[in-house]
Amino acid sequence: MATENSAPAGAAAGAETATATATATTTTKPTNTNTDKIITPLPVFKPELYQRAWQSVPHPTLPLLATVHAKSVTVFSLSTLTKHSVLTGGHTRSVRSAAWQPSQPQGRLRLATGSFDTTAGLWTWENKKEGGGGSELEKEVRIPTGSGGDDEGEEEEQDDWELTLVLEGHENEVKSVDFSASGQYLATCSRDKSVWIWEDVGVVGGGEDEEDEWETVAVLSEHDGDVKAVAWCPDVPGRRSGSKNRQSDEVLASASYDNTVRIWREDYDGEWVCVAVLEGHEATVWGVQWESRPRRGNKFPRLITFSADATIRVWTLTQEEEDEEAAGGSGDAPYFRSGIPSTMRQSLREEWKCTAVLPKVHTRDIYAVSWSAKTGRVASTGSDGVIALYEEVDEASTTVTETTEEPSDKNWRVLDTIQDGHGPHEINHITWCRRFDPGAGERKGEEEMLVTTGDDGVVRPWQVRV
Repeated sequence: MATENSAPAGAAAGAETATATATATTTTKPTNTNTDKIITPLPVFKPELYQRAWQSVPHPTLPLLATVHAKSVTVFSLSTLTKHSVLTGGHTRSVRSAAWQPSQPQGRLRLATGSFDTTAGLWTWENKKEGGGGSELEKEVRIPTGSGGDDEGEEEEQDDWELTLVLEGHENEVKSVDFSASGQYLATCSRDKSVWIWEDVGVVGGGEDEEDEWETVAVLSEHDGDVKAVAWCPDVPGRRSGSKNRQSDEVLASASYDNTVRIWREDYDGEWVCVAVLEGHEATVWGVQWESRPRRGNKFPRLITFSADATIRVWTLTQEEEDEEAAGGSGDAPYFRSGIPSTMRQSLREEWKCTAVLPKVHTRDIYAVSWSAKTGRVASTGSDGVIALYEEVDEASTTVTETTEEPSDKNWRVLDTIQDGHGPHEINHITWCRRFDPGAGERKGEEEMLVTTGDDGVVRPWQVRV
């Protein structure tokens, strides 16, 4: 099979191979190894894509799910589990990742895409129908069943999506894109070992000449290998913990082939700097996931990292009270002091500690992990085709003051596993999202399900018993 790019020696090649037509013509039934059946399959999204699919991203508020595959993005309806619309024609190579921008004006959506063609794209869906509004986005866009078939339906749907801006600058494939909680910043990362931060500076021009404008505010090049993923800390209670000691509430994490994760913040001089390097994984770190559920005492959110070493680690920031004591209670900022060269700002560093390693389930690379904002449960999947569900037993018993060299897995337990979730195919992504389909009943919009995306081109939802 041809490849989009050659992976470094020793790196897993399965998740970076080129898009190809799936060899299976029928959906393989997954195997549940747990007789309690906490995880059970739901009817798959239709139509099946018949191409390797990389990632599925739920919209933060609307019943929409964006799945990237080949040079396209298919947006599915979470209400009917069918195709809503399609984005095509914007990239010349495979689309690898996508992210929804939060806080869009009524009747308008924006989706960012990252591609192997070295660019990121910004797409806008705007309801141009007379009298249309934000509620129009929730209505189903059904594919016509007339003589024209799917082609006519796709052409009609694509009229609503427009590629409004192409972000250029990376020298190699763009592996991941993510919007900050405010939507002001977009982070992109690439095989060129860099992370770029772009800022939304508003709309220029007017009328038909109106255009979105984004500018580069930082190029971060401290990783020693391909940067696999970027993730902004979500806006949850605790994110502003100790904010008086920091210029910006925005916090970015990046994962790399160099086996590390880096934490980035903006300092008082407006420069984005690395405040911590998380070391502990023994192979490529495939990604990061922030905790989006409030912690006890509104402490700063934790971070989960997952790797080709088949482990999942939980990282915790040391208590901000220690920082305030270091400042002598004066309210001065110990982290950022304007006018001091960045090489001399020793107090800029934050201390993050690995406080837990989840119980070992996977035998090969873990490609994706998702942390539920509703229940705090964690789901994982990867190249071994296994889907695993974990639950934390007691967060309070794990603190950053532990002195053991290797963090314990005693505070997490495995609730369920599914073998061969997509048959013989690798599973590239897993995510929690709210259910809006009729099967959710009175809990529509409240109940959660899992969605997995795999090499077989199937986007599969899973019911999770609470």
